[in-house]
Amino acid sequence: MSLAVRELGQVSYRDALALQDELVAARRRGEGADTLLLLEHPPVVTLGRSAHSEHLLVAQDALAARGVEVFEVARGGDVTYHAPGQLVGYPIVDLAARGARDVHAWLRTLEELIGEALVSLGVPWRRVPGWTGVFVDASEVRPRKIASIGVGVRGWVTLHGFALNVDLDLAGFDAIVPCGLRAVEMTSIARELGARAPSDLAQRARTAVRRPDDSATRHHFARRAVDRKRRTASGGPSARPRENPASIPYALSGSSCNLRRPRRKYAPQLLGLHAAQGRTADA
Repeated sequence: MSLAVRELGQVSYRDALALQDELVAARRRGEGADTLLLLEHPPVVTLGRSAHSEHLLVAQDALAARGVEVFEVARGGDVTYHAPGQLVGYPIVDLAARGARDVHAWLRTLEELIGEALVSLGVPWRRVPGWTGVFVDASEVRPRKIASIGVGVRGWVTLHGFALNVDLDLAGFDAIVPCGLRAVEMTSIARELGARAPSDLAQRARTAVRRPDDSATRHHFARRAVDRKRRTASGGPSARPRENPASIPYALSGSSCNLRRPRRKYAPQLLGLHAAQGRTADA
C-alpha cells in the first residue's frame, strides 16, 4: 500500500488543519490515497483541551507582538510550539485498510521511522519510558527531546503527526513548558551535530523522513499483530475488546504528553496504556 508524499513548504496552522480535515473526510469516504504532508509552520503556540495556563510563560499579547500566533485547539494535551526549521509531518492513513487498528502501534511506528531518519543523519535516538516522542540517545540525566508525536483518529483514519526539530531557533520553546514536561530539554538535529551539520540539513532531513519505504511500516504492524495474538492467547490486555476511536471523542492527549484520561471514561484499555500519547481522537 503506497503513501503519497506532499511537500508543502510553509503553511499556516489554520490552513494545515483545514487540509487535514479535507483529506481525512475523503479517506473515510474511501477516496484518495494515504498521504504524508511535510511542511513547516510559522511561529505558533497551540493550547490543547488540557492546557494549564501556567505552562504558557509569555502573555498572548506579548507573543502576538513577536509574531507568534496562539490557537486554542480541539485536541487533548497541553501546550505545544511550532516554528520554521521544524519539519512537521501529518500522515493521513487509513489504519483499518492496512489491517492495523491499533493507535499505540501507530505511535510506535512513527517513533521508529523518525528514529531511522535520525540515525541516517548521524543522530542516535532512544525512547523514554512513559513518554511518546523521540529523544537523543545520550547519558545526561535530563532527557533531550528532538521530536514530538501526537495523533488523532477519526474512524480509523489518522491525522496530526510529528514535529521534528531540524534547525529551528530553540529559544522559541522558552515561551512555554512543552507539554508541561519541565524535566525535558528540547534539542534539534543542528544542535546535536554541531559543526558536522551540513549546509543542506533541511533538505537532508526531508529526504531521510521520506526514505523508509512502506514495507517498513507493514513489517512493524505485522510484528505488533503477532505480539497482540500472543497476548490474546495468554489472556493479556489485547484479549479485551477495543472501541472504535470514531466513538471516542477527544480521548487522546496532546502532542508530547503522557496519555491523560478524558473528562468522561471511554475505552480504558485504549486510553490507559502508560506510553501512549496523541492528539484528539474525534468522532
